[in-house]
Amino acid sequence: MIAAGTLAVGTLSAVAPAPVIEAASAATTTTATTSTVVAAGQAAAAGTLSAIAATPTARKAPVVVKRVSTAKVGAAAPFRFATVNFNKWWAKRLLATRYHVTSTAQFTCLVTVWNRESHWNHKAHNRSSGAHGIPQALPGSKMRSAGADWKTNPVTQIKWGLGYIHGRYGTPCGALRHMNSHGWY
Repeated sequence: MIAAGTLAVGTLSAVAPAPVIEAASAATTTTATTSTVVAAGQAAAAGTLSAIAATPTARKAPVVVKRVSTAKVGAAAPFRFATVNFNKWWAKRLLATRYHVTSTAQFTCLVTVWNRESHWNHKAHNRSSGAHGIPQALPGSKMRSAGADWKTNPVTQIKWGLGYIHGRYGTPCGALRHMNSHGWY
């Protein structure tokens, strides 16, 4: 008496007596959403009957990991948003996490370059050239590739500026060497 269950339950008939098969079939047909179905099906497929009598285990809900935006992380910064210290803190953090540069000398070179360009002011704008922001991107709209808030968010400007330095000069000291010899970077 095998119910219209799964094929795996039918394979038990050669191994187990009829009452056990009926119990396994009942377990597979009573609740289709519980883990009993899985346990009975797995036991039948494996050919063992000890797992059928076992109580079903409760399954935990999957853990959902949420990404934290830079705006939320910025709120935990030790400095007030958009101040020079905040901007330097973010630059040092991004330099280390994105480009694995933790050298004090490299950060000092970055500070020197951006002190000359904008004094770390995210609102700095050169009217004659159109350069904008902390890295003085020319034109400023280039920073749009780092975020739509490139005009007002120093973190977006820092991300773009570090990417530019990394791609063109390799390191902040490389950018400083170029700036010292050419007057720009």
